[in-house]
Amino acid sequence: MSTNLIRFVRARVTAPALRNAVLAAGIAALALQSGVARADSPASFADLAAKVTPAVVNIAAVEDVTDNSGGMPEEMPFHFPPGSPFEEFFKHFRNGQQEQDHNGSKHKATALGSGFIVDPSGYIVTNNHVIDGATDIKVTTADGLQLQAKLIGTDEKTDLALLKVESKTPLPYVSFGDSDQTRVGDWVLAVGNPFGLGGTVTTGIISARGRDIRSGPFDDFLQIDASINQGNSGGPTFNMAGQVVGINAAIATPNGGSVGIGFAIPSNLAKPVIAELKEHGKVERGWLGVRIQEVTPELAQAMGLNEPKGALVAAVDSKGPANGKLQAGDVVLSFNGQAIDKMRDLPRLVASAAADSTAKVEVLRNHEHQTVDVTIGHLPTEAKVAAADAPTDSKTAPGAAEKLLGLRLVALDHDVRAQFEIPDSVDGALIADVDQDGKAAEQGLRPGDVIERVADSSIKNPADVDRLVEQARKDQKKSVLMLISRQGDDLFLALDLSDA
Repeated sequence: MSTNLIRFVRARVTAPALRNAVLAAGIAALALQSGVARADSPASFADLAAKVTPAVVNIAAVEDVTDNSGGMPEEMPFHFPPGSPFEEFFKHFRNGQQEQDHNGSKHKATALGSGFIVDPSGYIVTNNHVIDGATDIKVTTADGLQLQAKLIGTDEKTDLALLKVESKTPLPYVSFGDSDQTRVGDWVLAVGNPFGLGGTVTTGIISARGRDIRSGPFDDFLQIDASINQGNSGGPTFNMAGQVVGINAAIATPNGGSVGIGFAIPSNLAKPVIAELKEHGKVERGWLGVRIQEVTPELAQAMGLNEPKGALVAAVDSKGPANGKLQAGDVVLSFNGQAIDKMRDLPRLVASAAADSTAKVEVLRNHEHQTVDVTIGHLPTEAKVAAADAPTDSKTAPGAAEKLLGLRLVALDHDVRAQFEIPDSVDGALIADVDQDGKAAEQGLRPGDVIERVADSSIKNPADVDRLVEQARKDQKKSVLMLISRQGDDLFLALDLSDA
C-alpha cells in the first residue's frame, strides 16, 4: 500500500523548484476544476479582476548563492514536444533565473514572487520568504513598469515584508478588508505571479479558517482552494468587494503543484504588522515570559478540567514579566478578557499587547480560578536549542515507577549531574532508562529526563516517585500528572495508570 507525502511549500518559485513541478498534473487538475459547476457562483469575475489586478505586482529578488553544480546547464523544468511554444517559453524563463560564473560555483539566483500595492506612494506588501537574503529587489507592475524596490522592514514570525518603490505618478492600490468577517464557503479571488506568469487570476472559496501548519508561532491561516502555485507567495486574496482578506503564503502539495489546498495570512493579522513595519521598520511585540504547552485530553483529566482548553504553563522565565505572578502548572484560561480556547491563542494575544501595559490573566491554579495582573514586557530575541536524547545510565532504583510505568530511575548525585549536565537548580529523579513497551514510553518520556514533580508534590529522589505513583494507583486515579525537565525546558505529561 503506497501513500503520498504531503508537503507544506512556501509558494515562491526558483529554477530548482520549477524542475520539481509537474505541469501536466497541474493542467489536468485545473481542467477538472473548471468542469465542476458551483452553486450560486457569480456569472463572471471579470469586473472584480479588472478592478484589483492593476495593484498586484511581480517581485524578482536576486540573491548571491554558491553551489557545487560545476556549471552544468539547467535542465528544462518540464518536458514538452519538440517545437512546442511552451518549450521556448520555459527555456527563456529558465535562462533568466540565474547567472553563473565560469567555474559554476557562484551565481545569482532569482526568486519570483508576488506582492500588492497598499498606498499610492508605492508601499508594497509581500512575504518575508520572497525577499529573504536578497541583494537586489525589482518590482514589475501590471502595466509593465519596472521599479527598483527598497526594503522597509520584515517580520519573520508572520512571514511578512514591506517594500517601497518610487514612482513619478500615483500607483493603483488596494485596501485591506476584515478577515474576521470571512466565512467558510465565501468566494475569493487570488492574483499573483505563478511560475513567472504575472497577472494570473484564480478563484475559489475559503475552505477553512484558523489553520495551524506549524510554520510559526502565530499561525492562523485562511485555507483556500483557489489555485495558487510557486510564485504566488506574497500575492493577495480578495473578497468579492475587492478588499484584501489574505496574503498567499504556502501550499500543501505532494508534487510541488497546486492541489487546491492553499494558505493565506489573514488580513487582520497582517494589518498591525504592516503598520509597525511602515512606522518602525520592525515589529515590537509584548512578552509574558512563560513557556506553554497544549492541554491534551489526558492532561485535562489529570488536572481536573472538564475539557481540554487553555494554555498550560510549563515554565516561567526567572527574568520575565510573569515571574512571581504565574507558576508552572497554571492553566491560562483568558488574557485581558479574551478566552484561550487553544494554546496558540495565547502567544497571539500577548504579542499584540502593548509593552509596559498591564494585562489581566485568568488562570486555573490548584483547581481554583484566579486573576493576576502582569506587566507586559518587550519580546527579546530568542535563541532556540534543540533537545537531544540523553544516554542511558546503568544505575537503577526499582520500585512502583518501574513496575507500573516502565521507568528506571536514579538519584541526582554529583556524578549523575555532571554526566547528564543537569544544573543544581533542577531537583528530582533522573530517568536512566525507559521500557519501550511501557506506559512511560507511550507518553514520550525519555532517558535523561528529570522528574521534578508528581501530582502536586516536589520530587527529591526516586523513592518519592515510587510512593506518589503507588498512591495514585491505590486512589484509583486514571492518570498521574508529572512535571519533567528536558534539556533545560520544563514539560508536563499525564501518564496513564489504567490497567497498571
